[in-house]
Amino acid sequence: MSVHVSSAVASWRWPLRIADYPVTRLGVFCLAACIQLVCTQPSVARTAERPNIILLLADDQCKYSMGCYDTPAVKTPNLDRLATRGVVFDRAYATTAICMASRASIATGKYEYKTGCNFETGPLAMEDWQASYPMLLKDAGYRVGFAGKFGFLVADQPSQKGELPEADFDSWGGGPGQTSYETVRNESMRKYAEEFPHSTLSYGAFGRDFIASASAADQPFCLSISFKAPHHPTTPDPRFDTVYDGVMFQKPKNYGRQYGEHLSLQSRQGRQYQRHHSWHYADDYQNVMATYYQQIYAIDQALGMITDALERSETLDNTIIIYTSDNGFMCGSHGYGSKVLPYEESSCVPLIVSAPAFSKNHGRRCDALVGNIDLAPTVLELAGIQIPSDCDGKSIEHLLDDPQRLHHPALSLINVWGPRAVHSLAVVTPEHKLIYWPADSQAYDPAVEVFDMQRDRLELRDLTGANNDLTGFQELVDVYNAQLDAWKQEGVRQHGYPQFAHKFELSPTESDDG
Repeated sequence: MSVHVSSAVASWRWPLRIADYPVTRLGVFCLAACIQLVCTQPSVARTAERPNIILLLADDQCKYSMGCYDTPAVKTPNLDRLATRGVVFDRAYATTAICMASRASIATGKYEYKTGCNFETGPLAMEDWQASYPMLLKDAGYRVGFAGKFGFLVADQPSQKGELPEADFDSWGGGPGQTSYETVRNESMRKYAEEFPHSTLSYGAFGRDFIASASAADQPFCLSISFKAPHHPTTPDPRFDTVYDGVMFQKPKNYGRQYGEHLSLQSRQGRQYQRHHSWHYADDYQNVMATYYQQIYAIDQALGMITDALERSETLDNTIIIYTSDNGFMCGSHGYGSKVLPYEESSCVPLIVSAPAFSKNHGRRCDALVGNIDLAPTVLELAGIQIPSDCDGKSIEHLLDDPQRLHHPALSLINVWGPRAVHSLAVVTPEHKLIYWPADSQAYDPAVEVFDMQRDRLELRDLTGANNDLTGFQELVDVYNAQLDAWKQEGVRQHGYPQFAHKFELSPTESDDG
């Protein structure tokens, strides 16, 4: 037998602290009575005390690919509805703009230099995985499920190959590597292949079933889904082939090579530069973007399946939904394709947090500086679980309560993947972004770029000019050096990360073999 808990009780901030509420004798009596009612029904108490949490992750989704981010031609009705039930963040950054490192940072709340996890370095250490948000939630009694592209492996030792932590989840629909857009080729998802042959909606079905199962068990749950879409190779679900018929998309105001001539030579040495042409942003922009947006439309429909399941199970009002992407996508801005680069389109991602307890701020925008390293601490605090002391991120719960508050004074944007010439370290603050491109060989001089993040988020003007002049930016340089010092002091010692740190010194000093 279950007892319905009133919406007033269910919306209390848990754990309850008497100091947070004005208390009279009558209030004490009523509070005690309500607590007794809840505590005499253990199954209800578990779900009412802590919210359910759903974290949905797109792959390579640029921020302006949703209607709620002021792109009216894009059709994302469920995401836009989610935005009206939450806070939309305008300055959310992937601290490493590539999937493996970003996903490790999302799970742990740590910068890449502390996880040591990326394609060319190594897996995530078991010690870090045990302190990830899915594991800490599971230890606290949550039912945890995962589906989609997991993105990294876990190993006892950094030198080992690692494996997927499938056994750590109560429900598993994940897969290795990039996974497939064909559901039948994703072993853990094959039971959905007949109804949903394209993987995007299959993940919606997984979420639907997981929610039904967890709700029936009266157990708080955490569901994480990592969609493959809209990652290349672009493979949209054909059931949505007509969704953008006749629609024309406006190009961003920094679209094309003419708006990238002021950027560093190093930024042009990777595949991001040539993909402006090879992926046809240059000569077929409308069709390329229609396909891209069609893939995101399918994610939107999967979200609709998930929210429908929450409504059917009567858990929507006790469920926090977080939607974001592992990194952004250049989509022709400045004449680049793909990701990795520290420019806004690649590193700044969509982020919506819908938390019923903060309904007073639903539909509001937040311009505070937040990062993917904040997601794990946020999930843990909202669930009432202690945040590990070595997290680099901070919970953004206070921004849900007041979106006008400040958050990070600075974030690091890291790339040590791919051609060495494209390696970069950037620091972004509420006011500016400083990007440093070291001299990898005699072919390139060190380059530094500074952009005004208040007036020029399209990054059309490098404030250092042609001579990389940092005069007048000493405070910003000090912030950069402080971020780099943190890397040197706290970063892992394996996989070349100490050497990477020294590579990014603005003023080279004697090498520390550490």
